[in-house]
Amino acid sequence: MAEPIKIAYLYEDLMNTYGDSGDVKILRFLLKQQGYDTTVTNVSLGDDFDANDYDFLFFGGGQDFEQTVVAKDLQRHRETIKDYIEAGKPMLCICGGYQFLGTYYKMSDGTVIKCLNILPLHTVFKADARMIGDTKFITQFGPAQAFENHSGRTYFDDQDKLKPFGTMIEGYGNNPDDHTEGMRYKNVIGSYSHGPLLKNLNIAEGIMKLIIQNHQERLAQRKEAVTA
Repeated sequence: MAEPIKIAYLYEDLMNTYGDSGDVKILRFLLKQQGYDTTVTNVSLGDDFDANDYDFLFFGGGQDFEQTVVAKDLQRHRETIKDYIEAGKPMLCICGGYQFLGTYYKMSDGTVIKCLNILPLHTVFKADARMIGDTKFITQFGPAQAFENHSGRTYFDDQDKLKPFGTMIEGYGNNPDDHTEGMRYKNVIGSYSHGPLLKNLNIAEGIMKLIIQNHQERLAQRKEAVTA
């Protein structure tokens, strides 16, 4: 029996707003159509976690309180997530999950929350200027439509290393100034798109291909290790 594709949903019980879990459900459906079974593991507070045991990582968005709770637990997973990302393996991060990949986010009251400091980006909250509504943007996978609802404004600190996931047509995206949506680094995508994002099947199918490729490579590496 073929080994199923393994998905890790980071803090599913705390980071799941505006239909973000639908992204995982859509991927599971598409993978099933391609003949792949999947398992989804909720990696939550206090859980052990080795990212390289998985074929895909998903990190959704959360409310402010839940994000402060997650921030306290998340740091112990920094190295395994960083190694996974730098190895070019696929990951999708939505809203708060996207922000957590950066160096910090600064709350409206001036409180600075330490993030994973894996990628050179940061977020500043403007509670009196919430960015909410339907969005349209263009990605490498083609056009997309989604929904955004965030007070965080995200900025890249190294624009040579990080590239936007999309170019805005309607809506705000990362911030009111840059006309960009989300981030792409290697095979990691960060986005402010809820609704869920992967209702855009062109994007879902593009990510699915990355997952299948990673799955096949992981199984091949394990087979080589056994026969060596």
